[in-house]
Amino acid sequence: MSAGGNFTMLMSYFYLAIGFAVLILSGNWLVTGSVQLARYFKISTLIVGLTIVAWGTSAPEMFISIGAALENAHDIALGNIIGSNIANIGFILALVALIHPIPIMNRAIGFDLIIMFLVIILLFFFGLNGIIGRFEGLSLVFILIVYSVWSILKSRKDLASEKIEPVTIKPLFAIGLIIIAIIGLYLSSGWFVRGAREIALHWGVSERVIAVSIVAVGTSMPELIATVIAAFRKEVELSIGNIIGSNLFNIAGVLGVTTVISPIHINDQSMFLYDMIWVFGISVALLLTMIPLSKGKITRREGGVLLLMFTIYIFILFR
Repeated sequence: MSAGGNFTMLMSYFYLAIGFAVLILSGNWLVTGSVQLARYFKISTLIVGLTIVAWGTSAPEMFISIGAALENAHDIALGNIIGSNIANIGFILALVALIHPIPIMNRAIGFDLIIMFLVIILLFFFGLNGIIGRFEGLSLVFILIVYSVWSILKSRKDLASEKIEPVTIKPLFAIGLIIIAIIGLYLSSGWFVRGAREIALHWGVSERVIAVSIVAVGTSMPELIATVIAAFRKEVELSIGNIIGSNLFNIAGVLGVTTVISPIHINDQSMFLYDMIWVFGISVALLLTMIPLSKGKITRREGGVLLLMFTIYIFILFR
């Protein structure tokens, strides 16, 4: 390898490292600000995980998918979303469960899972004709808006009579912390993806494989950091809410907004069906690990099974 090539690879590893460091810092601020905001507005941390944290950690997917669609890189636009949903469950939630088993204490999460499966099924049917257009995108965005408003209103009603821990920072400061964190997550995930993508391209990996693996995992790093930090802080509802909310937002929000701006053409129907089978399958596996929804627990063994599924998926991709 030439001196110029060595420098390029060195910079790739630098972007990878600095991106990961800023991700950790930004993820910590996002969790802190979100929890404080939840206490101030009397909303459960589960709902905050499903909305504010999920939307914030999905910002990289949003920017990357919109940019890719506008540049007609449809494989990256769609592969990033599908790959991120697989990585959120099979990689991120699995790692968190291996570090710290995740108790499931809120029966209301069943409804959130139903909505998540609904948008997955809609994505499957929308993609059967080879194009996901503006009408389909508007339908997905509408579902996300209705679901989010309903969830927040219901959470406020359920917590009206319960004692909530006191707020330790002012709400405006918490909002500022969240905004700075989201900007940090966006920038750092971009650096992380840039480094990872350049390394992968150096080894001759295809654009689609990069999209559903390297880019997907890279843009899911905010979810990983936020979920791990939440788990260590015993904010278990925030952890599981972040993953389910991110998967829901990736399809209904990221894909919805992206296709409204620029319809996505599916270049390889067979690969789309293959990826959708994996998305649905690993989502079903997550549901099974959470039963019963009010007293269940995602154990280390179950986390290991989810991680094994993700490893098999990646192995087949790079085969």
